[in-house]
Amino acid sequence: MDTKRLILFVIFSFSILMLWDAWQREHMPTPEAVSASASSDDSVPHAEKLPGTKAAADMPKESGFRLQTADRIQVETDVYKAVIDTTGGDLRRLELLKHRADNSTTENFVLLDDRAAPMVYVAQSGLIGQGLPNHKTVFSTEASNYQLAAGSDTLEVRLTATNADGVKVDKIYTFHRDSYVINLRYEIHNASASPIDPTVYYQVVHDTESNQGSHMMPTFTGGAYFTQADKFKKLSFKDMGKNDLSKTTSDGWVGLLQHYFVSAWIPKEGVTRQFYSKKLADNIYSIGTKSDIGVIAPGANAEVEARYYAGPQNQEVMKQVAPGLEYTVDYGWLTIIASPLFWILSKIEGVVHNWGVAIILLTVMIKLAFYPLSAASYRSMAHMRELAPRLQRLKEQYGDDRQKMQVAMMELYKTEKINPMGGCLPILVQIPVFISLYWVLLGSVEMRHAPFMLWIHDLSAIDPYYVLPILMGATMIIQTRLNPTPTDPVQAKVMMIMPIVFSVFFFFFPAGLVLYWLVNNVLSIAQQWHINRSTERATALKKKGHGRR
Repeated sequence: MDTKRLILFVIFSFSILMLWDAWQREHMPTPEAVSASASSDDSVPHAEKLPGTKAAADMPKESGFRLQTADRIQVETDVYKAVIDTTGGDLRRLELLKHRADNSTTENFVLLDDRAAPMVYVAQSGLIGQGLPNHKTVFSTEASNYQLAAGSDTLEVRLTATNADGVKVDKIYTFHRDSYVINLRYEIHNASASPIDPTVYYQVVHDTESNQGSHMMPTFTGGAYFTQADKFKKLSFKDMGKNDLSKTTSDGWVGLLQHYFVSAWIPKEGVTRQFYSKKLADNIYSIGTKSDIGVIAPGANAEVEARYYAGPQNQEVMKQVAPGLEYTVDYGWLTIIASPLFWILSKIEGVVHNWGVAIILLTVMIKLAFYPLSAASYRSMAHMRELAPRLQRLKEQYGDDRQKMQVAMMELYKTEKINPMGGCLPILVQIPVFISLYWVLLGSVEMRHAPFMLWIHDLSAIDPYYVLPILMGATMIIQTRLNPTPTDPVQAKVMMIMPIVFSVFFFFFPAGLVLYWLVNNVLSIAQQWHINRSTERATALKKKGHGRR
């Protein structure tokens, strides 16, 4: 059996298995919707103090998870249209003005929302302590509409709550021009007769059904956190359901990931914090962080602040926001290869100003870098192609006696000085690079709604006319014809069907990925055709030389 083809068959079969498994996961029965009769509501974090501090009073629990609502505050900047609910001062809706919605040329992308069932995605915060305002407290505000003024770089939205004991809390959001970072500051004025010992918490709440990717291309949506000790960690909703996150640290952030976008709470550096996660209902989870503020004496004031990043996974921007935030663009175990590839790709795009052209040029560069390895592989295949008729005669000669046939094949390889494994190693060496580029193209928000040319207006969406997948299927058929025909008829049929099977899968892949595979296939065909012709000429000259003797 042609060993190289066997390896390729295993690789392709494993790829199909992975795609099928992803499709199966996507079509599993979804959890039941949020029920108002849930046994308990843990949406407010428990009030245990962090290690070494005094405990505060617990907050009362309510029956059933629900998002309460009161008045809505409209906020508009150059990058956001935001909605803040006076209940809790929650961020209930974030519309990103510089990013369009999926499959839309007119509507903006909505990151946070609480009124688009089954989607529930909100950012909450509050204080833990007897009578202190949490995300269920109704705040007051001076206005219901805020807009970033021309010439101004910041916009402040202030909400206020005062309890019966005279403790006044101001919750202040500060939005910035051309920034996806929102500052949140609590100003606490203790006008009561007793000291208070509050804990501040910040959390995001998300459902398990929305933002799961497409049927053929499911993507990760779930929690994530970063500390200098543990580095970047992802936490699926399934994992949250099994074990709540409980981690105390003095640095890092915690947030929620989805394809292309992230939201993360980033407490002030040096403040001890505890990361936590909770299952709030059958399909609603929260992940957040809490920190002790310290005792505030009667008549004293205190402030505590944090930042909230909610926007695209732009690596260069996120590096400036918080350490480790750029890791939310997760390439997995191939990060060491994928990150340099993305850097090169972005530099090329900076010159040509077209991500599609950048993909083509990067593919050409990679192909040139691996040209010697590919040439060795194709040269081995070309020799095998030349031997195909003689291998077929051996098969006919020995029939079902596979042992004798194998011995004869090995003798033939030895005589012709051909290593049947010679084409395998070059292919295996290249696989991690091509898989890394695959993940780069799949996970880079820069590809989202990036036009290429003609009918391709979005490299992250499928080709609307399926031209690229059809062309890619055609190139795979051509490649199959250029390769030596397997002597095993079953294997030969499988290799003939494989291009059709893969073409069907690529009908559902983003255009940028298909463009990469198409260009790679065209370059491979050109190289393989050239080597086949050279090998044929060399063989013909060799036979001619033997004939003259």
